[in-house]
Amino acid sequence: MPHATSHDGARIWYEAIGSGPPLVLLAGQANDHRWWDSVRDDFAAAHRTVVLDHLGTGDSDSPAEAEYSTRRFAADVIAVLDALGLARAHVYGTSMGGKVAQRVALDHPHRVGALVLGCTSAGGAEAVRASAEVSRSLVGAGPEARRALAELMYTPEWTRAHPGPHRTLGSPMRLPARRGHLRASNAHDAAAELGRIGAPTLVLHGTDDLLTPPDNARLLARDIPGAELVLLDGARHAYFEEQRELAAKVVLDFLSRHPMPAASGTGVERDGR
Repeated sequence: MPHATSHDGARIWYEAIGSGPPLVLLAGQANDHRWWDSVRDDFAAAHRTVVLDHLGTGDSDSPAEAEYSTRRFAADVIAVLDALGLARAHVYGTSMGGKVAQRVALDHPHRVGALVLGCTSAGGAEAVRASAEVSRSLVGAGPEARRALAELMYTPEWTRAHPGPHRTLGSPMRLPARRGHLRASNAHDAAAELGRIGAPTLVLHGTDDLLTPPDNARLLARDIPGAELVLLDGARHAYFEEQRELAAKVVLDFLSRHPMPAASGTGVERDGR
C-alpha cells in the first residue's frame, strides 16, 4: 500500500484514483478516508481524487508520541502531494478536514488550486460552537453517543432510508490518537489569517447543522477574499452524503470555473500505488 513520509518520519497512507486535475479530499475528525466512500466516484469522473488517512487513523501510523494539530495535518497533505509528484491540487475539506484545508491554503498557498470548505469553522473567539446539549450528547463512545452523532450527521428520514453502515461516525483509533484529533480540532484558530487566503474559495454548509452551526460558514465567507457561500437547505453535518447530487454538482461546477494553472503539473504516477 502506498505511504508518504511526513517530516517526522510518520507514514501517511494515501490513494489516488481517476484522471484529470487533482483534487484532495480531507475527512473529518477521528475519521479515515472511508468518510468519502459513498461520494468519491462523483468526483473521480472529472478529477484525479486523492484521499489519505490522517495520522492516527486507518493505515497511517499512530505513534504513541506525536504532534496533533491542523498545521501538522496540513504538512502531511503536502507530503502526500510530494509523493505523488503533484505541484498543486484543488483541496476539499469537510469538518476538521476543512480546518486542515484552511491551513494548507495558508501555509502552502502555492500548492493549492481552488479551495472548498465544508461544514467547518475558522475557530477563534468568533466561532459559533455547538450547544452544551449537543456536546453532552457526544460524551463517551457507546451506542448512545453514536446514535447522537448519527442524528447530528443526517436527518431521521435519510437514516431510515439509508440504515448504514455510515462511514462518517468515526474510525477505530487508539485513545491517544483520538484525543489528539479532538485537541487539534478544538485548538484550530485561523480566523485572523483568513484574509491571506488567495485561492478561489467555496464555502458549503447545511442550514440545519447543529454540530458546526452554519454561522461559521458565514464568517468564513465574510473573511476569505472573494469566497462564495452556498447553504444547503435542511442539511445537517454530512450534507455531502445526504444531499449528494446537489452538493457534488455545486463543487464540480465551482472547480470547473477555476481550472488548475497550467504550470501546476499533473503528477508522475497514475494511481498512487
